[in-house]
Amino acid sequence: MIYLDYAANTPAASQVLEEYVSCEQTYIANPNSAHPLGAAARQKLAEVTDRIGAELGIDGAGIIYTSGASEANNTAIKGIAAAGRGRHIVSTPLEHPSVSAPLGFLQEQGWEIDYADIGTDGKINVEHLKSLVREDTVLIAVTAVDSELGTVQPIAEIAEIKKQSPGCVLHVDATQAIGKIPFSFEGIDTVSFAAHKFYGPNGIGVLYKSRSVKMEPLIHGGGANPYRSGTPALALVSSLGKALSISLDSLPERYAYVKQMNEHLRARLGTYPAVVINSPADAVPHILNVSVSGVKGTRFRDALAELGVCVSVRSACSTDGAPSKAVYAVSGDRRNALSSWRISLSHLTTEDEINEFLKAFDTCYKRLVG
Repeated sequence: MIYLDYAANTPAASQVLEEYVSCEQTYIANPNSAHPLGAAARQKLAEVTDRIGAELGIDGAGIIYTSGASEANNTAIKGIAAAGRGRHIVSTPLEHPSVSAPLGFLQEQGWEIDYADIGTDGKINVEHLKSLVREDTVLIAVTAVDSELGTVQPIAEIAEIKKQSPGCVLHVDATQAIGKIPFSFEGIDTVSFAAHKFYGPNGIGVLYKSRSVKMEPLIHGGGANPYRSGTPALALVSSLGKALSISLDSLPERYAYVKQMNEHLRARLGTYPAVVINSPADAVPHILNVSVSGVKGTRFRDALAELGVCVSVRSACSTDGAPSKAVYAVSGDRRNALSSWRISLSHLTTEDEINEFLKAFDTCYKRLVG
């Protein structure tokens, strides 16, 4: 099988798995316990958290561990809304379901949600977003890198807009950015990400919260962290820290390698008359969104799967068969959005795998397009 769905999940690195086993066997106590073994586990947790904070350039005290980015997004969005004084939120049509769904939930509860326009380059229209922010806006929720197109959003510009609204919080879903591209927390109030996107284990994520943010917890029931009750998953936390260190240390080399493969795919796929490249030229190289005109994305995906190639239609958490909101936003073409699917690459992807994918693509193209 050829795996080209790394934006959905990455395999945990061997060093990360070793870290998990070592930590799980060494620190057997609950970090919340008052006895000596609990204190040892608590110290380890503090050390790992401080190291993660240092590597990301943030205060470790603001790190909240969650089960993943979906929980982190829900915690931030619902918690900030509950603690805010207004009932207005600004977001975009590009958001992952773990952002768009809680926004829909809040809308049903009476919050007003406005969505900023997206340009043909896939980027948020900053001026339109600015015009949507009001005195009663409590939250701006945007993604750093779109999970379907790979578009890198102008977060620094949006952070400047937020500065002009003291009662407003800026939440950024950085799940497709952390560990893959340089990312700055400057001017952002809350940030979410998950380890399984950068070769860490599933089941562990982070919500960073700046000190100034008021937020109601999503989970109640005790524990040292008032914003996320429960026993800290120390081995998972330590594994996340290990995966993050490796990814950040090797980021330039990995990025250059993936970019080379992306450019090769763009050049080869661009020779097919029915192929539309939806990802903008300046998107992250890890994600390449394409459409084959006249063929539904689900049909092309399934045809590739029959030949042993794994790609995705939309994100793994989206409703299968629905048109891509991101592709529709940039193209204005519903048929093109229905035909779109995503290739996502990794430093683990080999040249042989790319060549085999291109052979499989050619076979499917000739069968489905003619």
